[in-house]
Amino acid sequence: MKVSVTDKHRSGIMAEFARAVGLTVEGRFFHIPKSKGEGYITGFSWDDNDLRMMVRNYYLNEEVLLERTNEIAEGEEDVVFMLSGIFPSPLVPEKQPLPEQASVFICMQAVSSILTMPSYTFFRSIGIAVSRQRLRKLFGDISHPVVESVLESKENFAFETGISPEMIKTASEILQHPVPESLASQYCKLKCEELLCYIFALLMQREVIPTSSMHIEDIKAIYAIKLHLQSHLAEPPNIAAQAREAGMSEPKLRKLFRQMFGKGIFEYYQSVRMQEAARLLKEKGLTVSEVGYQLGFTNLSHFSRVFEQHHGIKPKRFSLK
Repeated sequence: MKVSVTDKHRSGIMAEFARAVGLTVEGRFFHIPKSKGEGYITGFSWDDNDLRMMVRNYYLNEEVLLERTNEIAEGEEDVVFMLSGIFPSPLVPEKQPLPEQASVFICMQAVSSILTMPSYTFFRSIGIAVSRQRLRKLFGDISHPVVESVLESKENFAFETGISPEMIKTASEILQHPVPESLASQYCKLKCEELLCYIFALLMQREVIPTSSMHIEDIKAIYAIKLHLQSHLAEPPNIAAQAREAGMSEPKLRKLFRQMFGKGIFEYYQSVRMQEAARLLKEKGLTVSEVGYQLGFTNLSHFSRVFEQHHGIKPKRFSLK
């Protein structure tokens, strides 16, 4: 199913998406009909839409292609932070949707995007849209190339970083907010700014290198490579072939990939590979050898060493915890 929505001057797309998909409304919650999946979407808006948050906690039975267009009013400069895979997977024995890849994606709202929502995938994310004016008040004193790009760049940009334990804790508090509903908006506003602090703390840990402006087609090409890596974890990346497919030189591909993700292509691939290894051991209960072979390792000792480098513990001990 293809759904086209337009975000008009910070109006948000939640209501428009709800109408297109046929969600039922209950207060600030938009519930997924049982015929199409399960779960809900909710959110808040503060200070004349200067800060907005949307919580997605649902799965769909049908694949949805969301074509989103942003109509930006003159003078509006909003930055979007999408925290994906930040809530724990629901333990529903008869239903085991695929997990979303845990990450934080950061870009200008002016970057129109086409997002595929695969069927039977659980979306456990928080989306934050915030004006640059507000961001400058919060983080304007930080001197770091990535932070300065987020706050000041006149060109399109895209950055992705990981999810920290602190973000997971704060997101859980947003989901379960331990205050009366009458205080939920103010509580979640504070938690929203807390999440932004954790995100900027991670950005400040990146290697200090100059950032380059990125054309929208470059962003799409780099992200397509990222998605290919995630879906082919048993295959080492072929950087030369990926550069040809992206229509750019290998040096340019390597530079823009590191700029966007803070890691080289192989380093990123290995990191995602070990995240999946941990998930398979923990959630699926596979043996160490089953996980190693499934992820393309022919030498289980090598798999064990790489796993320990990333998680600080051998896979056998990890699976027994």
